[in-house]
Amino acid sequence: MSGSTFGKLLRVTTFGESHGPALGVVVDGFPAGVAVTESDIQEYMNRRKPGKNPLSTPRSEGDTVEILSGVFEGRTTGTPVAMLIRNTNQHSSDYEAIKDTYRPGHADFGFDQKYGFRDWRGGGRSSGRETAARVAAGALCQLLLKRLGIDCYAYTESIGSVKIDPSAFERSAITETATGMPDRDADRKAAELVAAMAGEKDSIGGTVVCIAEGMPAGIGEPVFDKLDATLSHAVMSIGAVKAVEIGDGITVSQKKGSENNDPFIPGGNGRIEKKTNHAGGILGGLSDSSPILLRAHFKPTPSIASVQDTVDRDGQAVRLSVGGRHDPVIVPRAVVVVECMCAIALADALLIGMSARADDIAAFYSGNS
Repeated sequence: MSGSTFGKLLRVTTFGESHGPALGVVVDGFPAGVAVTESDIQEYMNRRKPGKNPLSTPRSEGDTVEILSGVFEGRTTGTPVAMLIRNTNQHSSDYEAIKDTYRPGHADFGFDQKYGFRDWRGGGRSSGRETAARVAAGALCQLLLKRLGIDCYAYTESIGSVKIDPSAFERSAITETATGMPDRDADRKAAELVAAMAGEKDSIGGTVVCIAEGMPAGIGEPVFDKLDATLSHAVMSIGAVKAVEIGDGITVSQKKGSENNDPFIPGGNGRIEKKTNHAGGILGGLSDSSPILLRAHFKPTPSIASVQDTVDRDGQAVRLSVGGRHDPVIVPRAVVVVECMCAIALADALLIGMSARADDIAAFYSGNS
């Protein structure tokens, strides 16, 4: 199976299945000398792990991360950083009754058509549990971004029809509310909505916003590897994401150029700034030093207890109710996944950007001669 690696200079490869012995990730190309401990990574893992509250699946996984290589005496060595997250609470028998049935909204059918075989235990490689390995890698990249003065964070903007009030934004609430919302009143309303959906044996979708502040200008590429394209690739690779917006996103199609353009203005200390940020911090595929703003739209959890129509591998009609343990809403646990995928993409782009100018390369090597 190809397609399990993301990045160019900083390459992230994940492995493992939902109900296998473990999930893991190898981060190759990560710079030496970054201070890191397992507790630094675990802080992010705890935000994603299941079983934390009524809004998540009751599957209880510790999601404890083990650093296997690439770190010595508390610092990265420049060699591949390998991390492992063991599965400890699999209930594979929950899926045995539907192993020959294609679940609506899942990758079962496509996977079977591609390989002629699939791991039916919780979706195998297609399971959202694969994102645990991404979070471990993203947590590592966050340490690098913070060292560079870049603040990358994400939060839940909406669940169903419940949307946050920007005037009520409280950043500490992101990690304190069950929904990941920075608005405590919206969190309460969203939790009630999710409970109602669960009572109806249904699920609900929502949106996650990620912001990166402190990115220098000129990071990215002007053609195929535009920074917004790379970020979109990173976030769209999360299984439940169906759309990604940068800046004002889809609303730009309804605007005039005079409304959508961001005027440049003189900033402090001779800096050039923008008066507005409709572009979301990226122009022509390159960062412009304004905050990068990305919005990801998540579909409702496809595994629902309501009876649905489908077929089995023989094409025979089947009525299906998905059992097992599933999130009534994916969004709250996906917040840190979006944040970490953006961190991986930004870290890789920053490393690539170091080679853009011959003068910079000459200065670096002359200073180390």
